[in-house]
Amino acid sequence: MLSYQRLKDHPRALRAFTGLDQVEFEKLLTPFAMAYHAYMYDQHVTKKARKRRYGGGRKPRLAAMEDKLFFILFYYKIYPLQEVMAFLFETSQGRVNEWIHQLSHVLKMALGKAQVLPERDPQNLEQTLALCVSVDFIIDGTERRIQRPQDPTEQQEKYSGKKKDHTVKNNLIIDIEERLVRYLSQTFAGRVHDKRICDEEDYTFPPGCVLFKDTGFQGFEPENVCTYQPKKKPRNHELSAEEKAENQRISSIRILVEHVIASVKRCRIVHDVLRNTKAHFDDLVMEIACGLHNFRTTLRYNMVESVS
Repeated sequence: MLSYQRLKDHPRALRAFTGLDQVEFEKLLTPFAMAYHAYMYDQHVTKKARKRRYGGGRKPRLAAMEDKLFFILFYYKIYPLQEVMAFLFETSQGRVNEWIHQLSHVLKMALGKAQVLPERDPQNLEQTLALCVSVDFIIDGTERRIQRPQDPTEQQEKYSGKKKDHTVKNNLIIDIEERLVRYLSQTFAGRVHDKRICDEEDYTFPPGCVLFKDTGFQGFEPENVCTYQPKKKPRNHELSAEEKAENQRISSIRILVEHVIASVKRCRIVHDVLRNTKAHFDDLVMEIACGLHNFRTTLRYNMVESVS
C-alpha cells in the first residue's frame, strides 16, 4: 500500500507524487488535521440520525492523518483512475470515490486555514488587492478540457471554438511581485469569452494600480487603473519598431502569468481532461490547485527571504 512513511525519505518521489517536499507536506499537515477534525465533527459527530457512537465499526485503511493528506495530494497531482487508486491503496473503488470528495473539502478548509486560497467574491477584489505589497497585476484566462457532456444544450454551451473541444474557463488575477493567484473567478462554460467574464463579475481595482492583459481583454478598462495590452498588427500594415519593442516589453512581463498557470496545472486534475462529473467539482479542484500553488510559493518565497 502506498503511504507517506514509504516516501518521506525519498524527496524526489515525494515531490513527484504530491507536488510538495517533506517540509511543505508537514507544514500543511497541521491545518489539514484541524480541518479534518472540524469536518468530521460537523458532518458526522453532531448528526441527529446516528445509529451508533461515532468511531465504531471497521477501522479505515487511511488511519493516519498523514496518509489521508498523502492520498488526496496524490490524487490531485497524478490524477489516476479511481480503480488504480483502489489498487494502490488496497481498498474498493467506491471507497476511493467517497474519500476523494470528502478529503477534497477538508483540503480546501486546510488551505483556507493557511490563508492561501484565492479570493472568489468579485465584491471583495478591490480590498484584497489593496492589501498586496505591489500595485502591479496581470489578468489572464485559462481553459480546462472536460468530457463531452451528454446534454445537447450543455454541449453547445461548453464547446470552445478556440480549443475545438468542450471546456470550462476561469479568469485569474496574479500579483507580479509575489507571483500568487490573488483572485480566481467562478468557473464558466468554455464558450464564454474572457472579457465577458470580467463584465459579468464587474471587477473593481484599487486606484492607481497597473494591470497587464492580453488581447482577449480588449475593451476592459477599469476605472483609475493603468492598463497595458500588446498592440495588434493592423490589417495590410506592419507595426513600427517602437510598437514591436513595446509589445516585447509587455510580453516579457506577462510571461509571469503563464508560469503561474503552469505551476497551478502541476496538478494533473486541472491539466488533463476532467473525468469527474459531480456538480461544482470542476470549480472546487481549480480553487484547490490555486491554493496549493500559493502555499508552495509562499513557503519557498519566505525561505529565500530568510536566507537572504
